[in-house]
Amino acid sequence: MTYPRQIRRSKSPSRFPASHPFRAPTPPKAPDPTMAKSLLPLLLLVSLAAVAVVPARAALGGSGRGRGPLVGGWSPIPDVSDPHIQKLGAWALGQAKQARLASDGLRFRRVVRGEQQVVSGMNYRLLVDAADPTGRSAPYVAVVYEQVWTGTRQLTSFKPASRAH
Repeated sequence: MTYPRQIRRSKSPSRFPASHPFRAPTPPKAPDPTMAKSLLPLLLLVSLAAVAVVPARAALGGSGRGRGPLVGGWSPIPDVSDPHIQKLGAWALGQAKQARLASDGLRFRRVVRGEQQVVSGMNYRLLVDAADPTGRSAPYVAVVYEQVWTGTRQLTSFKPASRAH
């Protein structure tokens, strides 16, 4: 006796296997309500972080619209006549004399120009105009690291400036 041959049918209507690129996409599943509840704290955290960025940029001198100091990049010091910048220049010369990086006969005149770099504090690259014992101008480039909230100040380098400055 012969039995009719049974045709085995797959569960999916497609004739391609599930991993085949020509297989028709499966319909999306209904969203899981517990998933939305678990994402809520994450969304709150992201929104709070976004709100905190604007005051942080303002504290660094930025306006929140892409202007202001670039973190990690050097930007010009807008007002080198600021007393703090002038004190940093005088302090740098004093430290250089103590470390014997500069002659004892040098006298601080002023900071001519400078750049600042936002790091975990602030780096300052200052063009210091000093006077040698004969009164002639002696330009130096001083790099100072300062972290105001810990009271840290360090002279990173102090070198004669090229005359091209």
